[in-house]
Amino acid sequence: MRVAPKYAKQAQPTEETMTPLPNRATARSSGRRAPPAIERPKPLHEAVVERLRNLIVHGDLAVGERLNDAKLASLLKVSRTPIREAIKLLATEGLVDLFPGRGARVGLFSLESVGELFEVIAGVERQACELAAERMSAREFDALMRLHERMARHAADGELKAYFKLNHEIHLGIVAASGNGTLQALHASLLVRAQRARYAALASPARWKEAMCEHELLMDALAKRDARRAGDVMHEHDLQTRQAILQRLQPRRPDDPPEGVASRQDGDSVLAVSGEPESV
Repeated sequence: MRVAPKYAKQAQPTEETMTPLPNRATARSSGRRAPPAIERPKPLHEAVVERLRNLIVHGDLAVGERLNDAKLASLLKVSRTPIREAIKLLATEGLVDLFPGRGARVGLFSLESVGELFEVIAGVERQACELAAERMSAREFDALMRLHERMARHAADGELKAYFKLNHEIHLGIVAASGNGTLQALHASLLVRAQRARYAALASPARWKEAMCEHELLMDALAKRDARRAGDVMHEHDLQTRQAILQRLQPRRPDDPPEGVASRQDGDSVLAVSGEPESV
């Protein structure tokens, strides 16, 4: 009489009985969307930096205005420590000028530095457009087109703030679609300074219309995957923005300072105007 073994051999799963593990391709083919990430509140120091940056960029804190940390702390309902840290960080971005022993003021832009800044941005965004035209996915292009269409509606309705917010997102989206992290980091650092210059000059109706036409040409080039054309359109668009800002700030008469420009004691001219942003 045979005795059954103490441990019976378990049946091995076959290819037919195995349940496949889910993978990314399966999830994509099933049409399921990944659940949205949980949004967490920003650390206090980041929130303070962002708020102060926006106050400067949008002209709520005027060019050359003294930054009183006690008053800003009261305004933002925080202690003076994160205010001081934010001021130091914004100084590295060129938005604040520090004076040892005398505090800080909202930074000044010379006309020369504004011109140089937009020359660099024109080159960076040209390269980004060329890469984006070659590399962006259909989904990325569709997202840009939706932003563009919304921006066009705001422009037609004369809604400046909404227009410029979407315009900024489009420029960031194009650079992100380039797939070049180094280019993206450089561009972000330049835009921090450029936004204030754009807000410093009032857009003329003629420039407003030109800017929308340029964006239409840009989206057409991206849709056709025409890298060279997209780069050329963006480069010319940025140089036109540069010219519009500088022209707005030119002297009207030989004895007059440029409109929206204050003069330092050393004779250098600096931006000192606030208001709606330049059409870009």
